[in-house]
Parts: sequence; structure tokens; C-alpha cells
Amino acid sequence: MTTLAPRPFQPRSFILATLLMLFPAFAVASTDSGHTLDLTNATVGFAALAIFVLAYLMVMAEEFTHLRKSKPVILSAGLIWGMIAYAYSGTGDSHAVETAVRHNLLEFSELFLFLLAAMTYVNAMDERQVFESLRAYLVRKGFGYRSLFWLTGGLAFCLSPILDNLTTALVMCAVLLAVGKDNGKFVGIGCINIVVAANAGGAFSPFGDITTLMVWQKGLVSFSTFFLLFIPSVVNFVIPAAFMHFAIPAGKPAPSVESVIMRRGAKRIMLLFGCTIITAVSFHNFLHLPPFLGMMTGLGFLQFFSYYLKKTHSPHIDSPVSLGVVGELAMGGEDGERFDFFNRLARAEWDTLLFFYGVVLCVGGLGFIGYLELASSVMYIDYGPTYANIAVGVMSAIVDNIPVMFAVLSMNPDMELGQWLLVTLTAGVGGSMLSIGSAAGVALMGQSRGKYTFFGHMKWTPVIILGYAASIMVHMWINADTFSVPIVTG
Repeated sequence: MTTLAPRPFQPRSFILATLLMLFPAFAVASTDSGHTLDLTNATVGFAALAIFVLAYLMVMAEEFTHLRKSKPVILSAGLIWGMIAYAYSGTGDSHAVETAVRHNLLEFSELFLFLLAAMTYVNAMDERQVFESLRAYLVRKGFGYRSLFWLTGGLAFCLSPILDNLTTALVMCAVLLAVGKDNGKFVGIGCINIVVAANAGGAFSPFGDITTLMVWQKGLVSFSTFFLLFIPSVVNFVIPAAFMHFAIPAGKPAPSVESVIMRRGAKRIMLLFGCTIITAVSFHNFLHLPPFLGMMTGLGFLQFFSYYLKKTHSPHIDSPVSLGVVGELAMGGEDGERFDFFNRLARAEWDTLLFFYGVVLCVGGLGFIGYLELASSVMYIDYGPTYANIAVGVMSAIVDNIPVMFAVLSMNPDMELGQWLLVTLTAGVGGSMLSIGSAAGVALMGQSRGKYTFFGHMKWTPVIILGYAASIMVHMWINADTFSVPIVTG
């Protein structure tokens, strides 16, 4: 692939590129949409942009307004596509709009089914007391504050590639709050460490974050290739943690005798989740089927096992009290409650799933209007893919990384494997720079009840940026050979 030399810095173009990344839907168009009208300078185009910007501002203000983030983007998606269809109604080419909508719906559907299966498994493990058992075990061990700082961060880094960064962060934050409730400084810094660790751990696994899942399902990076980002991800986590370590107070929290036992079937559900992941990877790698099909097949495993749990249910067997554990704390349901698969399905993060629907349809609609060529030229040709991909991570700290990554995938720039790994890394860990930059950070601000705050996180932003820059340099060094491997995009 021929590398184009970046042209001299031009402030006007730089401002345009920044705006395109702040509101990535400005830049998106699907190459498969087949649009025929250029609406970028038409009233419809400007109105659609205004609607999306307004909706996204409402999303960013969710913490203060308590308006669920899915609501404004779903409404915006309908309005945007309605305006596009109206503009095309007089051209006799309305079929192109319908085709584009169906194309975007297909992209959403694959991710929706994949995430729904994963969320249901996580909810099932939660109901069977898996996470509560882990939390109580760590509390009972009587670790010191600094040991707990590294332990919770390390576990967040290791668990997020298997679960997801949001669930992992919430579980580890529960540990911090349980053992450090009388030490606000420890909880605040520990939460920052968990956010950084969970985001870093999710960056080297297709299952760790929605952005990595999108790249994998697009077929740009194979399952095993993601693990080339393991060492850069470790660097991204360890450097900020090493600086924060010295701010952690010495001493130990008060010991606890709390004990939580996993409910019947918990270990088998964990085993089935592992089998489900193997099924999804095998379907994709060996049978060339979409990963969501393997995940939904694995969801069938859980359905049959839930039937077994129901048929063999006995309050005297399933109740933790009957196991004779002194001081047992049962949470997540009544003792002896029947396992209900569809109840676990209903407890999926529907706001997140519907938000993703709205984002995909909004971004796809604005892209259909015709902003692809402009954004791709400014970001990936004028300034080169390396600078563009680094900017993706910076913007992920301000704007949710899902629409940012979807914008990049929709622009479909001609990049080598190393560059696709770079943008996967930056989009995954860039949100750690601010507390509002990732779902994990936003969730922990609510869970910690004022101990972990936006400005408390910002105090450590400089060392997080240092880790961000170091992880990029490490990737470009140890994975230098991947920057010469071409990727054929569809």
C-alpha cells in the first residue's frame, strides 16, 4: 500500500477534523448504501446534523437529567431517516433509502444478538451469587489498602476480557466500597484504577468491549490477533497504577466475617459460558459463520440447563441456609428461588442495547447523506492513519467510543493490520482519560456515592495520558511487523 505524505498543518482542516471526531456521525456513510443524492449542503442534511447533535448532548447530560440515553437517539434515528426518505421521495429512488436502512439494521442485529446472549449469561451468574461470592471472599482475606488496590485492579484487568469492562468494574467497585467505606481517599483512587484496568483489559479481547466486538465481527482482525495488544494494554494499566500506588494510604481495613456461597448450578453456568465463547469463536474461525450465531447457540445451552434447574428445584436444596454456612448473606433473590431464564433475559441492559440501535441508525442515516469522502480525506489521508487513530482515542474520552468506532468502521479507511489494532487499542483505552469517557467510569460515579468524582478522576488524567501514550509506543514497537500487513476491507 502506498503511503501518502501528510500535508502541512492547516488550522481550518484540523478544526473540521476535530468536529468530525467530536460528533462522528458527521463523517459516516456506508459504502453499501448506494446513495445518489449529495445532501451535505442541503437543508435536510443540516437539520439531520442538528437533531443528532442535540440528541447526543442529551446523552452526555444523562448524569444530571437522569433521562435514559437510549430515548433521544431512538427518536433521532426515526426523524433522520424520515427526512432522508422525504428528500428522496421526489427522485423515484426511494428504494435506495429502504436498502440502506435494512443494511444498518443488519449490522445492529448481529451485535444485538451477540450482546444479548453475553448479558444473559452475566445476569445468570449474578443471580447464582458468583460475583457476590468473589466480593465476600476478598473482603474476608483482610488485605491491606495497597494490596487491595493492586488486587482489584489486576482482577478488573483479567476479568474484563471475559466478561465486559462495565460488569467487571461494578463488581470490583463493590469490593472497594465494602472494605474501604470509611476511607474515601482509598475508594476514590481505587475506582480510578479499576476504570483504567477494566478498559485496558477489554482492549485486547473481542469480548472485552463493544468496540473490539465490532472490529472482530467486521472480519478486520482475527480472534487470536487481538492478543497482540496484551502487552500494550498491560502498559496502559500499570503506568498510571504505579503513580497512584504512592497515594494509597497505608494500613488495613477492618476485617469482616461475611460469607456468601454460590447457588446450585453456578459453576456449571460458568462452564457453559466458557463453552459458549468457544462455540462463537469456532463458528467464526472454522465455519466462517457470524459470531452471534455461536453465542445464540450457547444461549440455548443455558436455556436447557435452566429447564434442568427448574425441574430439580427444591427450596431445601437451593436455599443457602440449608447448607449450614454460619453468617451466610444471600443477595440477588430470595432463598430457594427458582432459576428463571427469561427473568435473566429481561434483566439485560436494555437501555444500552437500545442506545446502540439508535446510534447505529443515526450514524448510518447521517452517513447516507454523504459525509464519508470529506471525513476520510481529512482524517486518514491529509493527516495519515496514525494521527487519526490516536485522535480516535482522545475523542473517546469525550464522546462514547461506540459511535466513534462505528464511524471509523463505516468510513472503512484503507489501513494495514497494525493500524486497525492501533485504533482498537485507542478506542478501548482512550475513555479512561475522563470519568465520563467510558461506561465503566459513569457507572462507578453513581455506585460510589460521591467518593469517585469527575474532578477526582481528572487529577490523575496526566498520568493516564502518559499510560495512553506509552501503550501506543509499545504497540508500534513490538507489533511493528503488523504495519506492513494489508487488510482487504469489504
